[in-house]
Amino acid sequence: MSATQFSAVHRSYVKSLYRRMLKNELDWVVRRDIWRGRAQLIRAEFERNRNIHEPRALAQIFEKAEAQLAKRLHPDPYIPPTMPGGTKWERNVQPTIAPIYDHLSAGHH
Repeated sequence: MSATQFSAVHRSYVKSLYRRMLKNELDWVVRRDIWRGRAQLIRAEFERNRNIHEPRALAQIFEKAEAQLAKRLHPDPYIPPTMPGGTKWERNVQPTIAPIYDHLSAGHH
């Protein structure tokens, strides 16, 4: 079975799982130099399973990876300050450019 036979959904799922695992590690380890070592271990795990094409074996690997991720999820994940849910989200909202009172649409009298 060639790599081209996997669907786009499969590829996007694997990418999503990889990204979620990296982000979760970054939630636990703030220092990038330490996180980089852990990121390389995660990448090595994905590379080790890269040539597995049997659907049942892949399902077991995915189930194990999802369970491992769920077990290790950070209780208070990092949210960038300016993103929704961050500490500065909509703190100083820019005023609208439109006039506060539209004199043209209200009529003159």
